[in-house]
Amino acid sequence: MKAYSLDLRQKILDTYLQGGISQRQLAKRFCVTLSFIEKLLKQYRETGSIAPKVRTEQTPPKLNAEQFNVLKEIVEANNDATLAEIRVILAEKTGVIISISTVDRMLQKMEISLKKNIARLGKRN
Repeated sequence: MKAYSLDLRQKILDTYLQGGISQRQLAKRFCVTLSFIEKLLKQYRETGSIAPKVRTEQTPPKLNAEQFNVLKEIVEANNDATLAEIRVILAEKTGVIISISTVDRMLQKMEISLKKNIARLGKRN
């Protein structure tokens, strides 16, 4: 999610500092959540800054290099498998349980599409 602009943050702060308006009213007026207002004002009181915080740490990947390679092998061996099926096979082989959406993100990282060939699926039955 993209951070709110510095301009909007400044308008919210200026309106709050003028007084006569509650945090709830600020949230409604500027169409933001109350928690954002609370965090913004707390940040201003503690640091004097209203700039968006810079993310310094990335979330570590769910799969290490070895597990990522196992996932590649699974997809190559089971090219008609669904994301749910791939997830189960990966859990059996590596013991790592990840969500279906994580499997999808990993396949996007590999530039693999799971689009099914409908003509081929019809021949199975």
